[in-house]
Amino acid sequence: MKKTILKLHRWLGLTSGLVVFILGITGCLYAFIDELKPVVYRQRMFVEVPEGGRRLPMNVIREKAQAAIGKAYKLQLAEVPVAANRSVSFRTLKVNPDGLLYATYMEYFYRIYVDPYTGVVLKIENTKWEFFSTVVNLHINLLLGPKIGATIVNWSVLIFVVMLISGIVLWWPGNKAAAKQRFSFKWKTTTKWKRKNYDLHNILGFYSMIILLVIAISGLVFSYQWVSNGIQWIANGGKPVVLPAPVLSDTTHPGTYSLEKILADAVVKAPEGTTFFVGIPKDSKTAVSVFARRDGKPLYKAVRMQYDQHSAAMLTRRSFADMSNGERINAMNYDIHVGAVLGIPGKILAFLASLIAASLPVTGFYIWWGRRNKKQAKPQADKSNQLKRTRQEKPVPLK
Repeated sequence: MKKTILKLHRWLGLTSGLVVFILGITGCLYAFIDELKPVVYRQRMFVEVPEGGRRLPMNVIREKAQAAIGKAYKLQLAEVPVAANRSVSFRTLKVNPDGLLYATYMEYFYRIYVDPYTGVVLKIENTKWEFFSTVVNLHINLLLGPKIGATIVNWSVLIFVVMLISGIVLWWPGNKAAAKQRFSFKWKTTTKWKRKNYDLHNILGFYSMIILLVIAISGLVFSYQWVSNGIQWIANGGKPVVLPAPVLSDTTHPGTYSLEKILADAVVKAPEGTTFFVGIPKDSKTAVSVFARRDGKPLYKAVRMQYDQHSAAMLTRRSFADMSNGERINAMNYDIHVGAVLGIPGKILAFLASLIAASLPVTGFYIWWGRRNKKQAKPQADKSNQLKRTRQEKPVPLK
């Protein structure tokens, strides 16, 4: 039985190894993006607070950003930190669903950073090719777009889950003597590199298996709706997933969209929020979505609100406490995937597990390569030994 599982494990590993390596390396960076960005992009994310500290109206700041990027690129989202020394940013993007590669799928994606006190545009960032955005898209679709890249990634993650399960079966010791070599390294100066590599693959894989399974399955929740629905169904005690009814703005109500009014009300309704993501409606019917998060805290603790764009009246407000068990699991999925559900210690665990995940295809390939060369060398050695025996047994001619 183990021989069959070993063959399955080996060939699945050779099939998905390169993709798993890329996902592991990018996953290491993915875990700490929120912590790295303010350090790397300090000049565009932070501003000097002038004496008096009076900000420009949000509608004015929005107009400055729109003028800087041009009318051809309609702003879609405002990111407004509450901290006095932070800049305000706006996003605009457009995708081509028929694009096969990331370069053609993502037609454009820009972030415009604005000083909220002076209205000066600090940076027009080409987010399509910005480093951290590239890392995320490499992680999600290998920079090949959702049709090709996401499909490859999704199948590779499914294969990885099978490999983790088959790996623990192969790791499981058959007796007490074998068990002593499964839980720790006991390298001596005489230990060969092949043995060290074998221990790295087996022991690191064992200790990281549970974390990697959680990360992989949470990744599948993003990829497959049936996985998401299944987990929510279990969390809800067998009750089906019920999507909330869409909320629309009342177009008969007089008034025009006011980012200022909506933001002011959202700050009052979600006082724990430190950064507010406010949608800019694409038409007269769309409700304005507001996502109020607390920096440094998991995203699932954010407050989600919707506003009528014409009257600035709040239509819905939902926090984590208002959700069903299935909705809570779904809201926590991103934080589970990057380890943020446990704070910084969780992110460190996710980082280390991702690093080990990247190493497993490398050490696994070396094991396979070593055994393959050994099998090829053995017949040659047997043939050479046979030739020697033939020469020794050949009779000496009489003179």
